[in-house]
Amino acid sequence: MQRTLPKYPPHGALRNELKAAVQAYLDGAPHDSPGGWRIFRKSLVIGGIAVGSYLLLLLVATAWWQAIPLSVVLAFALAGIGFNIMHDGGHGSYASHRAGNRMAAMTLDILGGSSYVWRFKHNFLHHSYPNVAGVDDDLEAGALLRLSPHQPRMRIHRFQHWYAWLLYGALAVKWHVVDDYRDVITGRVAGHRMPRPRGWDLVQFLAGKLIFISWAFVIPIWIHGVWLTLAFYLLCFGMMGVIMAAVFQLAHCVEGADQFDCPESTERLEHDWAEQQLATTVNFARGSRLLTWYLGGLNYQVEHHLFPKISHVHYPAVAEVVREVCLRHHVAYREHVTLWDALTAHARHLRDMGHASAVAASAAAA
Repeated sequence: MQRTLPKYPPHGALRNELKAAVQAYLDGAPHDSPGGWRIFRKSLVIGGIAVGSYLLLLLVATAWWQAIPLSVVLAFALAGIGFNIMHDGGHGSYASHRAGNRMAAMTLDILGGSSYVWRFKHNFLHHSYPNVAGVDDDLEAGALLRLSPHQPRMRIHRFQHWYAWLLYGALAVKWHVVDDYRDVITGRVAGHRMPRPRGWDLVQFLAGKLIFISWAFVIPIWIHGVWLTLAFYLLCFGMMGVIMAAVFQLAHCVEGADQFDCPESTERLEHDWAEQQLATTVNFARGSRLLTWYLGGLNYQVEHHLFPKISHVHYPAVAEVVREVCLRHHVAYREHVTLWDALTAHARHLRDMGHASAVAASAAAA
């Protein structure tokens, strides 16, 4: 059954002032809105680490004590490509021209995903309706995880704050083996219709899968055999899955982020678009320059959700602008000071969603 997308109330004064204040900053910013040379330099560093660790793992490592660290380094580098190159490219904020952004987004195809499916799943459903159960696909983590009080609860969920990290490790593998193929074949994401890729989009989808299978499986199996290849594939992409899941979960599935049920077709969401982004999104570790560099500014999720087409190199400065506007409008600006604060807030959210009391809270709110 096709699910109905909810509607927002008209934009309020908060949205208009945020746009004006951030545009005023960009007009006087010392760098262009795209990241420019800083993004390209970072891309070379992260891409070089990824290629180098892959080649060392493929051609040089002869013992487990060499292969395991190289697999971990490769996992961090591949996740870094996702955070810094693919993510900005997918939002059109990596380069100043469309071709550059398209090429950056296509790094996801090389990593085993699909930039075509991502545009619908992430850019449209998630960014338009964050933390709206039944619409935001990021909340649809499978039956074993309950991320919203508006989702069904099973008895096993009371242990999910213990086993969730094992499931996060399987997310990349599930993505490679199931998710994209299922979404393209069914033409649906989280119950919502998605146009199936055609023409060059379909060629890109299939070519990306072929390239990924070649470098991740065919070449390593030719050199090292099936079982070693599978073992280190699971190690590398299991680690990558944990890294990527943790970063995205810390923005929305934590204490302090509001959760909403999808309203009936005749009703509107409670908040307008800007208020919805601020109510459902939480920053973390803004003071860490290292994390900000590696995560491509994804610890500034508030700014990213409000202004996804601005390069992440601007987020630290834009954050101060957003905080001032929120203060004037008496709207909460949500953040966790450290990475550890965010991780523990996510663990508590998982624990709370696993309790029966969250079912009662859901029913009361409905």
